Amino acid sequence: MQKSVKALVLITSFLVYCVSVTAQLKVPVINGIAPDIKKVIADYPARFGNLTGDVITENPQSVEYACNFTFTGAEHSFITRYSAENKKICSFEALMLTTESFDKAKQKFHSLCNQLNNLVVSAGTGGNFKLKGDYEAPKDGIQFSSVIYSPDHTSTSSRLRVEVSLLAEVTEWKVKLLVYDYEKEDNEQGAVKE
Repeated sequence: MQKSVKALVLITSFLVYCVSVTAQLKVPVINGIAPDIKKVIADYPARFGNLTGDVITENPQSVEYACNFTFTGAEHSFITRYSAENKKICSFEALMLTTESFDKAKQKFHSLCNQLNNLVVSAGTGGNFKLKGDYEAPKDGIQFSSVIYSPDHTSTSSRLRVEVSLLAEVTEWKVKLLVYDYEKEDNEQGAVKE
């Protein structure tokens, strides 16, 4: 009888230990970029004015500003304002990954593209829209790949573009996320002045 009591006490102790250990385990939460990209796009009509921090660098044709909030998963992010005649041109950029592994960069690129495709975004007075883009998997040996997302219908944000790019720089691969104004295609004619 002592053996059965010892076994019962041992089993009960083990079960209590297991239950208390699993109750303390924290399941990792995968935080996506959706809330942050929505925040950036919501400030797009204001030319990212609410997200602009201190000046990082000044160049003759542009000024880079720190972003005043931390973009989830980004190594760093910044806002660039370009000097242009009668236009306020600006862009947001977040460096999402720097790695020597093409496979890791490709995986991050794919993950970001999945999170952006069909993402419903509120454009304030312009209503809601979905981001749409045509995904094409990056190929090893190709130095640059990108997927460009745009609003699925005409809205006040019709010039908005969100881009995920993967590029090779020396021995590293970089995955970037950009938000900017679409101006025109290279083969489109610009405004004609007479």
